[in-house]
Amino acid sequence: MSNSAAAAVLTTSDLPEAIRAVRALLGMADIGQGEVDFEAVIRSPDVLARVRHVLPDLEWWASAGKEHGSSEVGDDPADCLPIRVFEWGRPLDCAEPFIAALGPDAAAVRWDLDGWPAVPEAGLEAISQKYAYLTLSVNSRDLYQDEPSQDHTIHVHVRNPNGDQIARVHWLADQVGGRFTGRVELAPL
Repeated sequence: MSNSAAAAVLTTSDLPEAIRAVRALLGMADIGQGEVDFEAVIRSPDVLARVRHVLPDLEWWASAGKEHGSSEVGDDPADCLPIRVFEWGRPLDCAEPFIAALGPDAAAVRWDLDGWPAVPEAGLEAISQKYAYLTLSVNSRDLYQDEPSQDHTIHVHVRNPNGDQIARVHWLADQVGGRFTGRVELAPL
């Protein structure tokens, strides 16, 4: 297992703006074999019902710990709220319905891309799948839902936050009207 550095490139209180920026970034990426991963903290029965409509076979466990309930043993998630949700390797078209289902609850939606293309005019070489990720933190400023917020933050993942990697972060931020502020989080891949 390796890690990436997730660089925050746009924070906004306007979720539709964040989604438009994600779409723009996905439009620049190679997504032919892409998939999406979800991590969330679900606190209410209404949000749970909406999320289960999008992801009926939801994998989850109680925020208090698996011993307080989990999908592994067939518990009812509504009886164990708040719960943590972890879904991996879903089709790209699940992302926006999942985001719409969240309401005020916090989540990280990570797109696993095939790569970022070369941008010769910016002096950027192509980046392979290993470091081609994009995360939208919904109702949270961080990747792990530890900083709940009414803001939504887009993170672009790179190998190391220096040199040509930072040049790509700045270039991608510019493409969506964002700005790299220097905020970077370690993200296990």
